[in-house]
Amino acid sequence: MRLRGYNDGMFDSRKCKIKMSTEIKVLFVCMGNICRSPTAEAVFRRYVDNVGLSEHILIDSAGTHDYHIGDPPDSRAQRAAQQRGYDMSKLRGRQVGEGDFRRFDYVLAMDKANLAILQRITPPDSGTQAQLFLEYARHHPEREVPDPYYGGVAGFERVLDMVEDAAQGLLEEIRQQHFAT
Repeated sequence: MRLRGYNDGMFDSRKCKIKMSTEIKVLFVCMGNICRSPTAEAVFRRYVDNVGLSEHILIDSAGTHDYHIGDPPDSRAQRAAQQRGYDMSKLRGRQVGEGDFRRFDYVLAMDKANLAILQRITPPDSGTQAQLFLEYARHHPEREVPDPYYGGVAGFERVLDMVEDAAQGLLEEIRQQHFAT
């Protein structure tokens, strides 16, 4: 089956050969898991689906704080995402835990404050080290996704722009590191 890729023309999922693992697991993390990390989860899920790798890449999001456990994403984040065709309606907030470092191959923080929290709770025997999500961005020099919670609509649009950029870079990295075409 040939599928339209996220931005690179056509990708033939039949030619995909697993290099290292049959499943790659990606966790996006922000403070409350209602704005930035669920946005990243929804965007990345769409990109992964578009290239036919959804059976091989598990995607989730979480927050470093317990403010919004069980809550849906912020309505403004959902609205901005929906306008670009991303569905966040089924997502619910959860808090990151030590077990996530054993379960996930990529633990990606939205900013340095959350990265510092993740680094403090990383178990010593974990093979996964948290990093900043925007390290994968190609067109945004910033390394932190700003929290749009206390701002207006433009903040959510800016978050989407940054997340889309970094999600493209992350997917390309995962395809190069773990899959061959």
